[in-house]
Amino acid sequence: MSAPALRARVRSEMIEEIKAAARRRLATDGADLSLRGVARDLGIVASALYRYFPSRDDLLTTLIREGYESLGAAATSAAAKLPGDDYRGRWLAACGAIRDWALAHPAEYGLLYGSPVPGYKAPADTVGPASIVVLLLSDIAAEAVAAGHLEPPPAATPLPTAVSADLRALIERRSQTEQVTGDLPAEVLDRVFAGWTQLFGLVNFEIFGRLDGAIESRAEYFAHHMALMADLVGLPHPMSSGARA
Repeated sequence: MSAPALRARVRSEMIEEIKAAARRRLATDGADLSLRGVARDLGIVASALYRYFPSRDDLLTTLIREGYESLGAAATSAAAKLPGDDYRGRWLAACGAIRDWALAHPAEYGLLYGSPVPGYKAPADTVGPASIVVLLLSDIAAEAVAAGHLEPPPAATPLPTAVSADLRALIERRSQTEQVTGDLPAEVLDRVFAGWTQLFGLVNFEIFGRLDGAIESRAEYFAHHMALMADLVGLPHPMSSGARA
C-alpha cells in the first residue's frame, strides 16, 4: 500500500472512531456534545480532533446527516421487502422500522428530533437526508394514486386554500427536481403529512417518556395509530386493492 493510501486509510479509520465515540457521548452529554469528552474517551488531546472535524458543529452535522440516512435506510429497506402493490403494508412496514430504529438508537434519535442544540443551526446538506422518510411515504401514496388504488376517506374536511397552495408548491418543486411516480393531489399529500407528523409524534412520546404511566402496550398502540394514518391517507387493505398478502 502506498504512503498516501495508507494515510487516507488511517484518517478514515480515525474519523470512524471519532464518530463512534461521539455517538456514545450522546447518551451521556445529550446533543450538546463535548469535544473534550470525545477526545478523552479516545485518549487524545482535544486539539487533535480539529484535524478531522474543524468544530463541534461539523461533528454534529456529520452525526445528524448520517443519523437521518440510517433512519431513512431502515424505513426504505423495510418497505422494499413487501410487494410493490401492497401500499398499506409498505407504509406500515416503514413506520414500524422507524420506531424500531428509534428504540435501538435513542440518543441518536434525540439528536435528530429532540430539543434544538443551543447555538447550532443545521446546514442545508441535512435537508435531503431529513426528507427521506416523508418522501418515501409520499411515493407510496403516489404509486397508489397512479394505480387507482387509493381510497380517500369519506366526508374529508376541505383543505384550506393557503395550505393547499403550500402543498401544491411542494409538489411542483419536487416534480421539477426529482422523478416522481404519478400525480399526487394536494389533498393526498396533506394526509401523508398528517401521517408523517403523527408517526414522529408517537415515536417522540415513547422515546422521551411521554407515554409513561399512560400507555403500557406501546407496540400495539403504535401499530393501531399507524393503521389509522394509513386509513386517513386512503391506503387500502390488500383484499380491497388486489395486492398480494
